[in-house]
Amino acid sequence: MEGPGCFSDAARHSASMETAPEIFDRNALRVHRDRAAQTFGEYDFLVREIGARLSDRLLDMARKFPLALDLGARTGGYGPVPGGPGGIEHVVSCELSERMARQIENSGVVCDPEILPFAEGRFDLVYSNLELHWANDLPGCLLQITRSLKSDGLFLAAILGGNTLTELRDVLMAAELDVTGGASPRVSPFAELRDAGALLQRAGLALPVVDADEITVTYENLFRLLADLRGMGETNTVRERVRTATRRNIFLRAAELYLERYPAEDGRIRATFEIIYLHGWAPHESQPKALRPGSAKTSLADALGTAEYSAGDSADPDRSNVD
Repeated sequence: MEGPGCFSDAARHSASMETAPEIFDRNALRVHRDRAAQTFGEYDFLVREIGARLSDRLLDMARKFPLALDLGARTGGYGPVPGGPGGIEHVVSCELSERMARQIENSGVVCDPEILPFAEGRFDLVYSNLELHWANDLPGCLLQITRSLKSDGLFLAAILGGNTLTELRDVLMAAELDVTGGASPRVSPFAELRDAGALLQRAGLALPVVDADEITVTYENLFRLLADLRGMGETNTVRERVRTATRRNIFLRAAELYLERYPAEDGRIRATFEIIYLHGWAPHESQPKALRPGSAKTSLADALGTAEYSAGDSADPDRSNVD
């Protein structure tokens, strides 16, 4: 897409997508979001909670953000809002699902976060609430985000981490093995914490910060958990997933195993959501930089209050010759 406010090199990024592995079916994700749009407010507890945590982190920034991009806005309002705490004045809301975007106050932009239709250096802040874990080309997405930021602009995001729904993965695989003798991917894979910092640096973001926490939610049973995931539009979109309906006896067996292996209080079950937070700045000359090797003005010996010797010298001249 060419024209005012659009990337002139969007086509070049599209070409790079041809070499990126397509783990997720983006059309399936769009369909899941469209189906969840009408009743999303009944299942938004996780997105709402993470939005509040992102807003709290923004409070630590003693500055204003005249123009922000909400990447993966759902139906809107799940993050820092204009005029509220955090110094945001205006927000552009970007959402993959047209049905969800229609519900965003002051209108939302329908676009795929994997190909952002915005000019370079447009935004003071880009934030994303549980969206980018669905990206096939996460490094490419982060590079586009860096380009869309003004110099010294902030990127702040939360994604689902690799420990998310480990309980569900375990019991679905075990149940399918018990019933059919084989297994297929039924829970989408997510990013690992150890890789996140390198991804920020690769995208050219300065002063990267990555951390994580876990949220444990209890459910009456497996079927209530699956209903919540459908209501959030967060069900399996792995391209190699089984396309036929799963046999009911697999789910019944999985429900039994879930209660046996991961019980909570009062006969309920527990589900873990790992949240990885990403934080980085578009480069600017005012930001702290590491000194070049050899440019220090104070020696380590002076700082430690010890004597300094040249390379090859003995630390104790009186003991330089030892029989």
